[in-house]
Amino acid sequence: MSDVGILKLGTRDSVLALWQANFIKGLLESKGIKVELRAIKTKGDKILDVPLHKIGGKGLFTKELENELLSGEIDFAVHSLKDVPVEIPQGLSLASITKRHDDSDSFLSFKYKDISALPINAKVGTTSLRRTTQLKMLRSDINSLSLRGNVQTRLRKLESGEFDAIILASAAIDRLELRDKIPYITKLDFIPAMGQGALGIECRSPSLPRDEAIHSLLHSLSDENSSLCCSLERRFIKGLNGGCQVPIGVHVTLKEPSSLLHFKAIMSDLECSKIIQKELSFKKDEALEAVDSIVAYFIENGASDILESISKSL
Repeated sequence: MSDVGILKLGTRDSVLALWQANFIKGLLESKGIKVELRAIKTKGDKILDVPLHKIGGKGLFTKELENELLSGEIDFAVHSLKDVPVEIPQGLSLASITKRHDDSDSFLSFKYKDISALPINAKVGTTSLRRTTQLKMLRSDINSLSLRGNVQTRLRKLESGEFDAIILASAAIDRLELRDKIPYITKLDFIPAMGQGALGIECRSPSLPRDEAIHSLLHSLSDENSSLCCSLERRFIKGLNGGCQVPIGVHVTLKEPSSLLHFKAIMSDLECSKIIQKELSFKKDEALEAVDSIVAYFIENGASDILESISKSL
């Protein structure tokens, strides 16, 4: 693998993204590979005064990195897998899905121990329609407000009293070692976003010898079980023609020692007046057909209409 030379790693420039990039950099350097980091601002990083779902388009946190890949300015990019659209641009490949860390969402507050302790009409910050709708299912009185910016910015807004609580990915809390800095952190029983808790490593498709060697090297960082579960989640989202910014939760886990896969998914309209959900367990060799059958179930029960109505309302 040493013939690949020095690899240029592209990443967003947030503290969390840099942690993730340095984590992968360390894994590669342990194999004797030299890696240089290049931090790049994406559209999602630049536009901070508009909720993500209103910006429009796919790849809000990946497109600029993908352009750098295609132009040869970088050799690979490290993403939060939940930010990676299910359609990968031609000429690029999702070479690796790393071992999934904590894939849950967490409630954070300086005043209130959990959601049930929040006052009536409390203000809760989140960037995600998925979290907003699942929060509304628990407490319809709560005001879910757009919360943009990096993790440090969100925490400053929470501490200043702009919000009563915020919701973050648990993996981000652990990676940035925040548990001792916030008085109240509680895991939520939400169904997460596709790929939440895992990293996705993207590179050029292996058409040239060096690109093939890089692809093979990055693929060696994959975790088999996490790759299987996350790929099934991505298949489900793709089947619904959904994306990263729609209120769909999907989660696949591998139950040991039975080797059964357990699938659960949920989606709703923005008012939570129409909710579709499904749970199913199946064997690995049944996985593709099982996921496709769940996609069909969601479509038969109005998923396409929900997505269309959300698209028109945003």
